[in-house]
Amino acid sequence: MNKAELVDAIASKTNVTKKDADSILSAITETIVEVVSSGDKVSLVGFGSFEPRQRSAREGRNPRSGQKMTIPATRVPGFAPGKVFKDKVAPNS
Repeated sequence: MNKAELVDAIASKTNVTKKDADSILSAITETIVEVVSSGDKVSLVGFGSFEPRQRSAREGRNPRSGQKMTIPATRVPGFAPGKVFKDKVAPNS
């Protein structure tokens, strides 16, 4: 499902226009990006949590030359699905 299809689904489920659904979806995603990039966590009960995660420096290899190299530490976005979401995707796990 791409963004346009998601907007269509939201519009039909909420009885709002596609333009309003697109604005709402864009506002939600922009807000999540802003909050997580500032170092905070966004928790949506039943859906999951978005949070910044720290990756430590590690040793890797250059795929072209095979030489060892150090990959620097960095901060990346992370998502952890909530229990309801996990149970819906894998009900027998």
